[in-house]
Amino acid sequence: MSTELPEPSAPPPTGAGESSLAPTRRTFIATGTAVGGAVVAGGVIGGTFLAAPEEATAAESPPSSLVSLTVNGTRHTVTVDNRTSLLDLLREHLGLTGSKKGCNAGACGACTVLVDGQRHNACLTLAVRLEGADVTTIEGMAEGAQLHPLQQAFIDQDAFQCGYCTPGQILSGVGCIQEGHTGSPEEIREWMSGNICRCGCYVKIVRAVEQTAGRK
Repeated sequence: MSTELPEPSAPPPTGAGESSLAPTRRTFIATGTAVGGAVVAGGVIGGTFLAAPEEATAAESPPSSLVSLTVNGTRHTVTVDNRTSLLDLLREHLGLTGSKKGCNAGACGACTVLVDGQRHNACLTLAVRLEGADVTTIEGMAEGAQLHPLQQAFIDQDAFQCGYCTPGQILSGVGCIQEGHTGSPEEIREWMSGNICRCGCYVKIVRAVEQTAGRK
């Protein structure tokens, strides 16, 4: 028995003037790398050097507006990003940090202020929409050393613990009294329900509002 293996068949000879049309692995990789590099380089060049200078400046600077409003009796004119909330305007631009940033979603009432006498969640109110408005914050409640009656009532009734929600509670209480929603403890609780006190001082807060409204 023969143990010799058959010789593999040889590829057909290529003519002297002919070249193979199938690319080799090496030429395929080299070609792909060169094309990919050109595409990447073209994108970088187009994104960095071909952009108009004014377009780049516009992309970097968000739209802003000039707004004039009265806060605690003082007129202010400021330029703000159109997305700026009244709460950020008060805290970051005017330095009035009494209005607290709690949930920043209008759910806790810690940022409550009065705008033209009406209660507003400052975190949900765009500053640019308040042109000519009259805003009152906790800093504007007292007259010199004389506390507002509701501020004094909060002290008398011990209606706070940590105090974080107290500015919003007081402004909301003032609005509640001005709106005439103080006919009963139940009515006060209903119209003050948007202000959360995590320390649970609700009973004493209602008593403070009642005291100021003259019901107690």
